[in-house]
Amino acid sequence: MRDGRKRRARPAGAGSGRRPAAAVFFLNGLTLSTSIARQPSLKSAHHLSDGQVGMLGVLFAVAAIAAMQFVGPLVGRVGSRPVLRVSLVVLPLLLALVGLAGGFGALAAANTALGAVHGTTDAAMNAHAVAVERRTGRRVLSSCHAAWSVSAVVASLATAGLSRAGVPLTAHLVGAAAVLVVGGLALGPLLLPAAADRAPAPSGRKTGRPGGAWNGALVALGLAGTALMVCEGAALGWGPIFLHDSRGVSLGLAASAVTAYAGGQTAVRLVGDRLATRYGARTVFRTSGLVASLGLGVAVLTTAPAAAVAGFAVMGAGMSVLLPLAFSAVGQVEGMSAATALSRFTTFTYTGVLLGPAAVGWSAELTTLPRTLTALLPLLLTTTLLTPLPTPTRPEQPTPSGHLSAHASSEG
Repeated sequence: MRDGRKRRARPAGAGSGRRPAAAVFFLNGLTLSTSIARQPSLKSAHHLSDGQVGMLGVLFAVAAIAAMQFVGPLVGRVGSRPVLRVSLVVLPLLLALVGLAGGFGALAAANTALGAVHGTTDAAMNAHAVAVERRTGRRVLSSCHAAWSVSAVVASLATAGLSRAGVPLTAHLVGAAAVLVVGGLALGPLLLPAAADRAPAPSGRKTGRPGGAWNGALVALGLAGTALMVCEGAALGWGPIFLHDSRGVSLGLAASAVTAYAGGQTAVRLVGDRLATRYGARTVFRTSGLVASLGLGVAVLTTAPAAAVAGFAVMGAGMSVLLPLAFSAVGQVEGMSAATALSRFTTFTYTGVLLGPAAVGWSAELTTLPRTLTALLPLLLTTTLLTPLPTPTRPEQPTPSGHLSAHASSEG
């Protein structure tokens, strides 16, 4: 009876927070992936030109990057839970507005707002996951990113099924939004309290003011994040085109390169936290980079279609933990709050997402696509071998009363 009263007396979010953090990634991924998967229907329904579709993408990305600049200081002041409780409800409502938009102007406005709230959610959810790592003393970012990957698969399968069943675009987006709003409302109270975001860094050092000055460690990790996303964007955006145009692979088999990449990435992310805990973040980061480079090399240098597709799967497996480990490392950067560091780092990664496919296309025009993809090999190797990860430390352990300990110990 006493234990039951204690459980009831615990404040909302006082548990470890690992599963709710992963659920945030899942809901965010479902929302964005549903929007992406319905792009062909959106283009057809509004009779959009390729240029208009491209403009929608640019507006979304610019709004996301702009919003990220304000998330760090905001989370530093009020905590990630209040931000996420609002954004997880507003985000699906904007998804519904995209489905209800009556013309290009309204569609552009809704899509821009969707990008801004997605950028806010993206930065806040990574900050929340870092807070969970500090509180539990266990790595969770890889499994959180795995939840995002799984959500993309779920959204694509659901979209395919509903499209075959003849469900209209508007009905799909509004229905999905209703489910996601319920999920966001239910999840909000389970998130860690705001105090978790203001906890000391794992090393016991202060992280600085919510704003904080830029420093070399963050810039180095940010540039690494940009390079990683350039390589990932090249594989996902240009891999199928490369297989079809340069290797003569059928369209169906060429498209399977994306599935292979995503499958390898998701599978390893599910165990990535355990690997980093057992062998150390630096060792796993370097090894994963070598595996990713090997996969990319096989994919672009072999002439056998099946081997090339397998190469993309191996690359996805190797790339799987690189970004989560980088996010975790950014949470240890000195001189600024973790939320600020993470929002700035996310700006770097979004830049890679935006520039990657375009840069590959420009380079392919000047040389060839096979040469361009091959040139990514030294970029990927250099990034993973030279990125300066902080000295591994163990996150803060909760005391029996549920408060964060101010003492830190080095990672074994």
